Amino acid sequence: MYIWQAPGWPGLTWDANAVTAPLAQARLAQGRMLGLAGGLGMTDLAKLQLAGWTLEALATAQIEGEQLQLNSVRASAARRLGLADASAVARDPRTEATLDVLQAAVSRWARPLTEQDLFDWHAALFPTGRSGVTRIATGAWRAHAEPMQIVTPRIGQPDVVHYEAPPSADVPAQMRALLEWFNAHSRVPEIDGLVRAAVVHLWFEAIHPFEDGNGRIGRAMAELALAQDMRSDRRLFSLSAQLAHDRAGYYEQLQAATGQPSLDITRWVQWFVGRIQAAFDAATGQMQRALAHGRYWAQVNAQHPGLSASQRKALARLLEVEPDGFAGGMSTEKYVNLTGVSRATAYRELTQLTEFGLLEKTGQGRGTRYSLVDSGERISHEH
Repeated sequence: MYIWQAPGWPGLTWDANAVTAPLAQARLAQGRMLGLAGGLGMTDLAKLQLAGWTLEALATAQIEGEQLQLNSVRASAARRLGLADASAVARDPRTEATLDVLQAAVSRWARPLTEQDLFDWHAALFPTGRSGVTRIATGAWRAHAEPMQIVTPRIGQPDVVHYEAPPSADVPAQMRALLEWFNAHSRVPEIDGLVRAAVVHLWFEAIHPFEDGNGRIGRAMAELALAQDMRSDRRLFSLSAQLAHDRAGYYEQLQAATGQPSLDITRWVQWFVGRIQAAFDAATGQMQRALAHGRYWAQVNAQHPGLSASQRKALARLLEVEPDGFAGGMSTEKYVNLTGVSRATAYRELTQLTEFGLLEKTGQGRGTRYSLVDSGERISHEH
């Protein structure tokens, strides 16, 4: 028995007392994030938004087993944000489709969500009318007579059925009820906005109204709910990135909530709100790094105004990969490849950066490596 077969469906319930603590933690994390965002300059804020869009597109595709190209996603996101580094990479249809849906979702936060909106999102995801090599109905609810099932195929054995959605004939009425609830509760205080995001995502996934693309569109609906909660289309964080970090847990929680004959989704709400908090915390960490980098460059510019363009490029690259580090450490050869200067110039400039106390040198000969030094503390880039 599945959740949509429970008596009283779709009257989903949750224990308000049980979600109070995770909500309080998430709201605290959100406050920290927004407080830091207020202290960022326009350039850093634009970089943060670019990172948010890029992470969200990559992650929501990754959850479905689809790999988008980082450069393509960054270029498309940068173009949509009006940033300068947007034109060098050719447009990829899959990337454009994913970002089209994400942008359409959050940009319309101030308006009611309609059936046609969802059809448009779905058509955007499948511009050729195919999922892989299979032709599917696009921009319309599924209408096939066979059951909509989520299965794990097994060779020589029956498939494992993880979930079966409501019959296709019931989808139009089921989606009308969902959209009516979603639009009616966009600004009411009875339901916290983060809880609303958790509920609408689960509810949509339980109906599974499309032949394909339900996961990506369901996550876009959660993103819309969060944009409505914040009353802004500014993307500062990536929820899908946090779901992708715990992809197995995500599917486990979805299956547990939709595969039960009960309308109580307290456990799901607790878990999902925790993922939202993690997204806020991750964005806060990015902002803290941006502020630290700003302080770093202010100090470097004041103390060493005569650094060459190649030296600045190398320092910027080392800062960019902190704290995970520059693979294998920075060497003279890597400096040449990164900056395009001669080997003699690379050696001289690396030596100068070391003398200035900006880099620390370790090893000898071919094993010589350079790591970044920040305010007297070493940030290692050797692994």
